[in-house]
Parts: sequence; structure tokens; C-alpha cells
Amino acid sequence: MGKDVIIALDFESKEKALGFLDNFSGEPKKPYVKIGMELYYAAGPDIVREIKARGHQIFLDLKLHDIPNTVKKAMSVLSGLDVDMLNLHAAGTKAMMEAALEGVTRPDGSRPLVIAVTQLTSTSQERMESDLLIHEPIDQVVLHYARCARDAGLDGIVCSPLEAGKVHEACGKQFLTVTPGVRFADGDVGDQVRVTTPEKAREIGSDYIVVGRPVTQAADPVAAYRRCVAEFVG
Repeated sequence: MGKDVIIALDFESKEKALGFLDNFSGEPKKPYVKIGMELYYAAGPDIVREIKARGHQIFLDLKLHDIPNTVKKAMSVLSGLDVDMLNLHAAGTKAMMEAALEGVTRPDGSRPLVIAVTQLTSTSQERMESDLLIHEPIDQVVLHYARCARDAGLDGIVCSPLEAGKVHEACGKQFLTVTPGVRFADGDVGDQVRVTTPEKAREIGSDYIVVGRPVTQAADPVAAYRRCVAEFVG
């Protein structure tokens, strides 16, 4: 499975999201996109179907976190949307992750990739200790969550690019690392804490990078996307 750049469609309406994607109508390969809570809650499952019909691969980023049975049932519903990747919180426990896989697997055995969120890229060591009462070093926490996700049968995790290499060392090269917190070297980090550039993310070992504002708020989104691809994929 090759490396890829995923554009985060962090828009508050269907119209804005589709208007942004119109920029890429002439591209031979439609970008892989992420639909998160903001857009999904605003536009519902129809936005997933419409973007899929345009030829985009989709990472549906809803970060499920509930009791195992509830997550299993929710995943069963989401499996009907024909997305390429879904996620949940590793903090929901191994039992929840195993239930999610049961729910998302279709009768024919097919399913999207399922990955687990470890610690958000906006979370610092200080915040993790003060707010979550987790006192282990953050990279060790991420690795522990990654191993739990791997043991539950998941395909990979969401983590900071800074942790991608260590995750591969602990869980194997085939265990996917999907990494937000990517910014151009000359760009603004915004509210992210653990960030790096597309080129550095490639060197460290990210399999997918998720890029939002550096592309969606660029004066020329297509040029910004192509720059990301050039720096990350080569």
C-alpha cells in the first residue's frame, strides 16, 4: 500500500466542501479526502455518497468511542457507506476495537480499513498529565495504544508523525500510521502541538499524512496539494 496525502475537508456545509473539491475536477487522480465530524454532522451521510461518486477515496473520521455493543452497531451502519477508512478511539479498550471490527465487516468479508486514535496531536505531555492523569511519557502511551490496536486486529493508528517510526518498529511495517499535524516548513502550526513537515513525515515513516488548512485555506489549493504530494510521496 503506497503513501498518500489525505485532505481534511473541515468545512461547515456541503456547499463549501463540494465547492472546494471543484478545484480538483480536472485532476487525473482525485485526492484522498477526510470527512470529519464538522462536515458529517452538517451534511449527513449523503455528503459521503456524493463525494464517493465523484471518485474520491474517503477517510471517515468520526472517532467512535462508546461501549463495545454501541460501537459495533454504529460500525455496521457506517460499513454501508463504502468509505475506505474509518476510525475510533483506542482508549475505548481492546474489547471495543474488536467489536468495531465485527460490526464493520460485511457478509462477504470485505471492510474498510479501521484505525485507532492514540493521543490527539493537540495533546501535549503536560495536558495529558494534568487533564487525563496519564503520567507515562506520551510516546510510550502512543506505543501502548498502538499495540492494543494491533492485537485487536486493527489496520493501524492515528498518531503524530513524530511517533510513526517508533510505531512501525513496535508493530511492524504493515501496521499503518495515519498522521495529522503536518504543516509546510514556512506555514503556521495553528492549534497543533506535535507537528512536522510532509518531507520529514516521509523520512520518519508516515504511511498517510492528513493535511487541512495548508491546502484548504491556500490561495491555490491545487498547487498546495501538489506540493504536499511532491514533498511526501516524491
